[in-house]
Amino acid sequence: MRTHAWHYETTVKPIHDPDTLALALSFLRGGHVIAIPTDTVYGVASDALNPDAVERLFAVKERPAERAIPLLLADIDDVWHVIRSFPPGANRLARALWPGPLTLVLPAREGLPSALLGGKDTVGVRIPDHPWLRELIRQLGHPLAATSANISGQPPGRTAAEVLAQLKGRIPLIVDGGPAPGGVPSTVVDCTGPEPTILRAGPLDPETIHRLWRGDKTG
Repeated sequence: MRTHAWHYETTVKPIHDPDTLALALSFLRGGHVIAIPTDTVYGVASDALNPDAVERLFAVKERPAERAIPLLLADIDDVWHVIRSFPPGANRLARALWPGPLTLVLPAREGLPSALLGGKDTVGVRIPDHPWLRELIRQLGHPLAATSANISGQPPGRTAAEVLAQLKGRIPLIVDGGPAPGGVPSTVVDCTGPEPTILRAGPLDPETIHRLWRGDKTG
């Protein structure tokens, strides 16, 4: 991994300041990495379709190159911009549990930055249950490459102060949305096989995942 001389003056901006959204968009469009609140934990994010920005995201996190970075989307139809296929079981999971703390691993569409995929042909996608963040993604017009706001191997940031403690000087902006309500990262489900495989346990019950995948009726 390339070494970086970090030189940012990290600004912490409250989410409800009227100019915060425009400032966040400006940094993302300029290829920078910023920290944002989500419905799980704080994330660090860049424009997913800008290869240089994706590489910068790996460097900020000190994240191993083989560990792919998932995408945050604004709306369910956006998924077709980044995947090749949407198996019926995965579609049921998405429609039942998005927006929410569920990341689906699906076949990646050609043309995504190779660094984003960590050498694989799949991509993780999620719609966060966070209106401000979804509006940011809509206005950017691209998915966000986003992962927990921390140095790899360290605890994920749950507040802007915790993010600042780890990433001060490495990123230009932290959007302060208050304490992250979820507290734990999303449940990650591999949807590329005949049955769903839970790659990372999270807030969602495994039985719920399997029931929705099968399309079982409740009641």
